[in-house]
Amino acid sequence: MKALSVRVDTASPVPPYEQVRIQVADLILGGHLVEGDRLPAVRQLAVDLGLATGTVARAYRELESAGLVRSRRGAGTRVTPGHAPVPESQLVQAAQTYVATGRRLGSDDAQLLAAVRIALATAHPDG
Repeated sequence: MKALSVRVDTASPVPPYEQVRIQVADLILGGHLVEGDRLPAVRQLAVDLGLATGTVARAYRELESAGLVRSRRGAGTRVTPGHAPVPESQLVQAAQTYVATGRRLGSDDAQLLAAVRIALATAHPDG
């Protein structure tokens, strides 16, 4: 089981379960977690992050609904197959284009990050 580098910002307007979901999805889609990797147990991650177990359970359910993980009683929650990482250079290039567009519109960093969080929270799992 790999340790997850997940952080929750309690001052963020993004709900804690969504912060966990986004970060774990990023770890999977970025290739840091690969097929078969086991995620920490819900209770353990909740303790590690100082969250309620229901919060982490919801994040895991959302990840499962998106097809990124599969949970099985006794076998834990594991990364499912078929999630080839997107080359980081392509993501950086897309992010630079987004930032440049936002800057032309007069947005500051906080507005750009808020827009990304909203987009992630409302995005359909298939893109």
